[in-house]
Amino acid sequence: MSDTAENSSKGTTGATDEKTIYDQAQEAVTAAIESATKSVTAAFETALDAAKENPKTAAAIAAGAAAAVAGAAFGVSKLLEDSKPAASKNSGTKSASAKKN
Repeated sequence: MSDTAENSSKGTTGATDEKTIYDQAQEAVTAAIESATKSVTAAFETALDAAKENPKTAAAIAAGAAAAVAGAAFGVSKLLEDSKPAASKNSGTKSASAKKN
């Protein structure tokens, strides 16, 4: 019976160690999230202050970013259009030739 009691206490100790590791990991993740939140908030406030001080520059940057996103979207749509299977492109040609006959 002492073996069983000893094994039980070892199992409990192992579970306690695992819980401690889990708690430590959870605390580390929570601290990292809080740190990241503070950094993003500070960066946002800095950007907002800069935009208030230089509204024309901020508007120009926003317009440039919008143009870049629009250009990228247009380019992707053209790439996807070009990557369609050749069979679908030829099917339109076949139906046109079939109408002539």
